[in-house]
Amino acid sequence: MYSELASIGATKKTLEAFGLSAKYKLGQNFLVSDEIVGKIVRLAQLSNKDVVLEIGPGIGTLSLALLKIVDGLCSIEQDKDLIPVLKSNLSEYESSLCLINDDALKVGEQEIGQALDRLHLMRAMPNRLVSNLPYAIAATLILQYFQTFDFIEDMTVMVQSEVADRIAAQSSSKIYGAYTVKLALYADVVGRFQVSPQHFFPKPRVESSVIKLKRKDEIHQGLTKNQKLAVCKVIDAAFLQRRKTIRNSMSQNYPKELLDLAFETANIDSQLRAEVLELDDFIRLTKALKTI
Repeated sequence: MYSELASIGATKKTLEAFGLSAKYKLGQNFLVSDEIVGKIVRLAQLSNKDVVLEIGPGIGTLSLALLKIVDGLCSIEQDKDLIPVLKSNLSEYESSLCLINDDALKVGEQEIGQALDRLHLMRAMPNRLVSNLPYAIAATLILQYFQTFDFIEDMTVMVQSEVADRIAAQSSSKIYGAYTVKLALYADVVGRFQVSPQHFFPKPRVESSVIKLKRKDEIHQGLTKNQKLAVCKVIDAAFLQRRKTIRNSMSQNYPKELLDLAFETANIDSQLRAEVLELDDFIRLTKALKTI
């Protein structure tokens, strides 16, 4: 068994013991399938040298499985009522666990580092992120963490299937957009599987997916952190008005004379729409705009 908490019975018992129930406003749907916990762990390919960052641990269902394998776990939980639950359920692994009670979108590198300091682990910071993410913030958090936390090598995360589709979308499709291209700057999709609502308590109204994203090789890509952020700004401008040509869409933020020179330099047809362009096109366009 990967996690003794991964069942409806164990989950209900835990919630009742602490006088709690799932909070809809926080998007709490607890994973109750040991089969799915196992698939997440196998997809993540963890070892006893890893330090894992987890967002939204809930009652500790996935956390328990992770702690059996890794060197250390740092879990960020916004719901203060769940902190005592986590401390109780994961007490056996207290020396390998640190808990942060905060909004994951507001937590910085310093806060994570300070929380991990007391564990005296081999690694100073987490190198992996494995989570059943709160769906309301999942898309934002994935991109933000790849942009902000260079120490994260990969992510294995549960998200709404719609978000996973956007992440893995191909150019020219209806769901291919600015988010897809920006995330592709930082990571590649290297694995995915579906999870039906029956594996949760309470059952969500949406289908879920677990997706694994591996950070791209910085040296191979040849872009600095600031250069990538510059590419993101160009991508946002290009997709500002999806139904318009890339030239007209970007003219909201750039002079048309500058754009015409940049499109010519980058060898891009200005009458195309942003959704038909690939990541490399946006990188060339960004470099052209900077050069001009």
